[in-house]
Amino acid sequence: MAEKTFHIAMYPWFALGHITPFVHMANKLAERGHRVSFFLPANTLSKVEGFNSHPELMLFVPVTVPNVEGLPLGAETTNDVPFPLHHLIMTAMDLTEPDIEASLRELKPQFVFFDFTCWLPALTRKLGIKSVHYCIISSATIGYCLSPARKILEVGLTGADLLEPPEGFPSSSIKLHAHEARGVAAITTKEFGSGISFAERQLRSFSDCDAIGFKTCKEIEGPYCEYIGSQFEKPVLYAGPIVPEPPKLALEEQWEKLLSKFEAKTLIFCALGSECVLKKDQFQELVLGLELTGVPFLAALKPPMGAETMESGLPEGFEERVKGRGFVHGGWVPQQLILNHPSVGCFVTHCGSGSLAEAMANDCQLVLLPHVGDQVINARMMGGELRIGVEVEKGEEDGVFTKDDVYKAVKTVMDEESELGKETRANHAKWKDFVLAPGLENSYINDFIMKLHDLL
Repeated sequence: MAEKTFHIAMYPWFALGHITPFVHMANKLAERGHRVSFFLPANTLSKVEGFNSHPELMLFVPVTVPNVEGLPLGAETTNDVPFPLHHLIMTAMDLTEPDIEASLRELKPQFVFFDFTCWLPALTRKLGIKSVHYCIISSATIGYCLSPARKILEVGLTGADLLEPPEGFPSSSIKLHAHEARGVAAITTKEFGSGISFAERQLRSFSDCDAIGFKTCKEIEGPYCEYIGSQFEKPVLYAGPIVPEPPKLALEEQWEKLLSKFEAKTLIFCALGSECVLKKDQFQELVLGLELTGVPFLAALKPPMGAETMESGLPEGFEERVKGRGFVHGGWVPQQLILNHPSVGCFVTHCGSGSLAEAMANDCQLVLLPHVGDQVINARMMGGELRIGVEVEKGEEDGVFTKDDVYKAVKTVMDEESELGKETRANHAKWKDFVLAPGLENSYINDFIMKLHDLL
């Protein structure tokens, strides 16, 4: 281990799904004696301070989020606004550039880790600081959608373009369905803060940085990471799996009491992330599919579009029929602690990177129900490449799923006799053992730090 320690600044996209993995990485670096100055929206500090395992080395630097027309007063992260307003959060972040420059001049770190603030590499270069694009979006997603081989900025991007992988992409088994391709193309080409598209923002971030860091390991995503490194001609740094630390807190009494009613590995836990809001018909098909399984379930979901309350969104008679075995909760739930509970046997997930990292470290079987963007390719990776989960089937053109599709996917992974279920269980167990292997993470983080030394 090299004896020199660094001072690293971090400025992740203002979404809890991005902030949290940056905090996990900051803890791993602080554990080894490196200082971290972590830029964070002022009112979000309280949500993440509890995850700071090394307050003597990791300092949160509050950032005042500027007012932007159309953004509700006090909104700071994507959790505070609906999806159509996320681009305004990005606009607000872009307006913080003068404040970030003043702070960096004062702090004088050797590195800045960033992801969506594509103006940072030019700023850090001017200040003699190295920039690392620490990418928590899966490398397969970046490679598939944003490879320079697609020449997006020159020729544009349509849904039809995304039906097939780009030239040189390492896998032919990752493909998008028509409805997914249209959705991903729309998000990728849409304006995303300060008059530039999401694609242009990402391409600039990858092209201008000094190195690209991925929260993964070679054994799982190596070919995709190397493909991106060669496409952008940048060194690639692997942080390893960065398995979230086991929570120090115990499960609150209300959850412990509820979950303990059920036998080991019998309960389905369904959670689609803090930002997913389903259309009412799809919301109802999902909960009816869970009901069809006949086993206990806990679904942590936002009320569907157009429903003021959770109750008004549920199918008629549903609550009476599932009383005592089925629970739909509309608020925040301690997902990592619930996944650790012995009664949970199946996890229905939207395939966000953070949720999949937590799932990999647990025994529960995976049902994949991606909603938008990178979740779709994450699902193809988990279900197709690694074969550690089963995806809910959807209509090719409209992306609609039925209660029977949900039932079928859950039944497949939970049925002891199902051949596909046996295969996914065996693969999940293999990869769980791999990511939790003693010394694996340590080895990756030490190598990551050595590569940082090489950049200076």
